Amino acid sequence: MNKFRKTLPPLASLLPFEATSRLGSVTKAAEELGLTQAAISRQIRLLEDNLGTKLFTRRNRAVYLTDQGIEFTNAVSSALETLSASTTKLREVYKPNEILLFAQLCEGLYWLMPRLSTFYQQHQNIEVKVSVSTLPVTESQDYFDVALQTSTRKSGDCELAFTAADEVFPVCSPKYLGQQDYPLPIDELPNYQLLHHKVHPQDWIEWDEWLERIRIPLQVGYQGIIYDSYPMMIQSAIEGHGIALAWRQTTNQLIQTGQLLRPFKESLILPEGLSVYLHPACKPRAELDIFMDWLHDELTAQ
Repeated sequence: MNKFRKTLPPLASLLPFEATSRLGSVTKAAEELGLTQAAISRQIRLLEDNLGTKLFTRRNRAVYLTDQGIEFTNAVSSALETLSASTTKLREVYKPNEILLFAQLCEGLYWLMPRLSTFYQQHQNIEVKVSVSTLPVTESQDYFDVALQTSTRKSGDCELAFTAADEVFPVCSPKYLGQQDYPLPIDELPNYQLLHHKVHPQDWIEWDEWLERIRIPLQVGYQGIIYDSYPMMIQSAIEGHGIALAWRQTTNQLIQTGQLLRPFKESLILPEGLSVYLHPACKPRAELDIFMDWLHDELTAQ
């Protein structure tokens, strides 16, 4: 009989327990793990029932470790750290001349893909494997060498390699404006159909924040059409459904080809809008240096 079957606690409960004990909050643990508060609480109850002891006390909507909880969290954290280090070491195995890139979906789709062919023409012996996600780099389940995402998103223990400037401004399709002259007066913004990118947590700039940061005394809330995907919102703008709030790095080519235009002259400059990270287990090598130099040049060219 497997000896671990009777001695180990329910393994599915360990990550919710570790996150709750570290953050001191069921709510924060749920946000970090992408679960509901009810799911976190249920896993903790299962763990406490299995161990036959209380691990937390609850006061004023906060949770505090009991003495038994403190002892157990030390053991769990140590075991998870050991497992994490071993897993990372196994994932370090890579093919020669291969780069693993984790990219935010919008940057991967609108910024990276149109440029990657140029890199391959210059460096035919280097292969770049791209993994894209709408989640921050901290949520990646796979090993990567390099990560590209908005600077305000969580990066965990990744090493910051460099940042690049970006710019946020309204865009729409030429067919949406028809024969209207532009740029339009910014105080007319509420008169138009606005497209929104609403996510949780809201780590993207939305209309009211943008207006506040450029010091325009307007508020538009979420009137218009709401999307939980930036590419979907941009595609909606291309199709003429309204005006979206866009990032220059991801829409510059669409503007240059005439698929989008800037109906207002106002803009928010972000000196460190994008960040490029290295995985903490990433080892220096020649092909990585070449790719990082290319990535830096491309992101800072404009």
